[in-house]
Amino acid sequence: MVAPLGSVQPVFTFSPIESIPDEAEDKPEPGLQGSFGALELPGLVFGAAVFSGFYNSDSHISSDIPVRTVRLALRYGIRTFDTSAYYGPSEIVLGTALKALELEYPRSSYKLITKCGRYGSGPELFDYSPATIRASVQRSLSRLHTTYLDTVYLHDVEYVATAVAPRRTGNPVSALDDEKAQYGLLEGEEGKVHGEGDQKILDAIAELRKMQEEGLIKTIGITGFPLPTLLRLALLVRNTAPYKPLDVLLSYSHLCLQTSTFIKFAPQFLNRAGVSQVVTASPLSMGLLTPNSPAWHPATELMAKELKEAREKCAQWQGGLVNIALGYAIRLASNAAVPTVVGLSNLREVHENVRLWREAQHAQVDENRKALEDDILKIFADSNFLDWSWASPP
Repeated sequence: MVAPLGSVQPVFTFSPIESIPDEAEDKPEPGLQGSFGALELPGLVFGAAVFSGFYNSDSHISSDIPVRTVRLALRYGIRTFDTSAYYGPSEIVLGTALKALELEYPRSSYKLITKCGRYGSGPELFDYSPATIRASVQRSLSRLHTTYLDTVYLHDVEYVATAVAPRRTGNPVSALDDEKAQYGLLEGEEGKVHGEGDQKILDAIAELRKMQEEGLIKTIGITGFPLPTLLRLALLVRNTAPYKPLDVLLSYSHLCLQTSTFIKFAPQFLNRAGVSQVVTASPLSMGLLTPNSPAWHPATELMAKELKEAREKCAQWQGGLVNIALGYAIRLASNAAVPTVVGLSNLREVHENVRLWREAQHAQVDENRKALEDDILKIFADSNFLDWSWASPP
C-alpha cells in the first residue's frame, strides 16, 4: 500500500549485518557485468518493485532476504537500483538494506533511481503539481538515506498527458510512419502542447530541473508504457524552453518475448528527441511470461490461451517459459546496448539473471533455446499478440 505524502511512514528493520547469513549462495560467480550508455548504467538494473506487495508477501519483505539479495547484486556489479514512491514500502526496504550495507558499499558505489507523481492505481492518484513533486523527492531522499538521487523519473506519464492517438491498443510502430500525424509526431509540431495534461508534465519537469540545479537530483526523465506517447513527450520537452532534452527515458514490457517494438523506437528517442540514455524494464512483462500471470495484469485474460500454450511448449526446458523469456529479452537488450531493469526477489534470481546476461554476450545461441523462442514467437504471431501493446491507462 502506498503511504500518502505527509503520513507516518512504515518502518522496516533487519538483523545486524554481522548476524545475517553469508554462505556460498551469497557469493557471486567470477566475471564482470559491464555498462551501457551515456549514464554508464549496468546491463542489469535492480528493479526494487519486488520489495512490495505487487510481487512478494510481507513476510518475504521483512525477512533477511532483501538485504542478502541487494548485497549479492552489488557483489555482482549491479550497482544501480530502480524504485518508486508508488511501489508501497519499496523505497523504505531498499534504503534500509543499503544502510545496513554501507560499510561494504558506501553511497558513492551505487546509483539510486526513483520515480514521483504516481501514488496509486487510478488516474485521480497522480499528482504532478510542482509542490507535490518536490515533497515526493524530499521524502524519497529521506527513505533512501541519501542526500542526492542519481535519477528521478515522472512515473507513468501517459496517465497525465493529453491523449493523442488514433487507437489505444495494437502495434505502435505505425506511429513512426503512416500515422505520425494521428500520434502527434509530425515534423514541425514537436513543441505543440496538446492540452492541460501536457502542460502539467512540462511544469513537473521544470520543478525537477530546479532540484537538479540544487544538486538534489543528477538526471531526470520520464517513464511509461505507450512508446508513441513517450516519444511525443520527449520531443515536447526538447522543443520547449529551456530546450533541454531529457536525460533518460524508460519504457517497460516493450523489449520481451511478446513484443520487441522498443528496438524500433530507441533511435527516435536518442537521435530525434536527444534523450541521453534509454532503459527498458520488465523482461517478463510484469509477470505475464511466468507460470502464473498476475490477475491484475491488463493482458492476462486476453492472452490466456496463448500463454498456456507457451508454457506447455517450454515445460521440458529447465526454468520453463521464464528462462526462455528472460534469455531472449536480455540478449536483445544487450545486443542493442540498452540496460534492462529486472526484478530480483532472491539470491537465485540474481544468479540466474547474471548468468543469462553473460550468456547473451556470446554470439552463438543454443539451438534448442532458439527453436523454443521461435515456437513462442509463432504462437503470439498467429494470434496477433506479437508486438501488440495493451491500453494504458486501462
